[in-house]
Amino acid sequence: MYLVRYYWWAYLWPKAVWFFDHQVIINAILFGQYKKLMKHTLVRLKKAPLERVLQLTCVYGSLTPNLMRELKPHPLHMTDVALVQLKLAQSKMLPEDEMLVTRMNAESLGYKSDVFSTIVLFFLLHEMPHEARCNTLAESMRTLKQGGSLIITEYGVLPIKHWLYRFPLTRIIITRLEPFLESFWHEDIEALLNELARPFGKKVEVVSHQNIFSSFYGVTEFRVTEMPESE
Repeated sequence: MYLVRYYWWAYLWPKAVWFFDHQVIINAILFGQYKKLMKHTLVRLKKAPLERVLQLTCVYGSLTPNLMRELKPHPLHMTDVALVQLKLAQSKMLPEDEMLVTRMNAESLGYKSDVFSTIVLFFLLHEMPHEARCNTLAESMRTLKQGGSLIITEYGVLPIKHWLYRFPLTRIIITRLEPFLESFWHEDIEALLNELARPFGKKVEVVSHQNIFSSFYGVTEFRVTEMPESE
């Protein structure tokens, strides 16, 4: 499994989990952009249907507590394959918060089809090899109902003009730490989503996109609709 092979040091080792969950650390990893990325993710969430929201895999930082507060009185659904990450997410809950936690692989969800109104993917896809990425997005399309939203906060398209990419040392460091980022940079997510949505009789369209950090990152909301019979 790619998570164990490539990311055990970041997500499965308890000492690393404690270390990376400090706000100053995660903000440094994202070159000072964490708060801005979270802010724009929450802005899109407020405009999305909130009846049944899934955060697909846990994340470090304060995103999850903020999601729970935005969703009240609805609970936040949360799933992750790593038990240590689920326990970390639960530790951030306040007494008045509500989160429904399950342990699942994002590539093969146990949820029924068409059950979620919104799914949030926060810096997940770039950490996946292409096949896992496709499986996860296919499951998102299956479990999102028509009219639902998929909010993806991620790296932008190949940043050939950004100084972090143009400077060889930073580019090497980033791609060594993120071995699947290069393939993600070349992925057309909208086209891929539409390809994966077709078997479920659905299509997607971009309803909002916000570039962040000179397009190095971005927050995109996709809306799921019924695919016309002619297509």
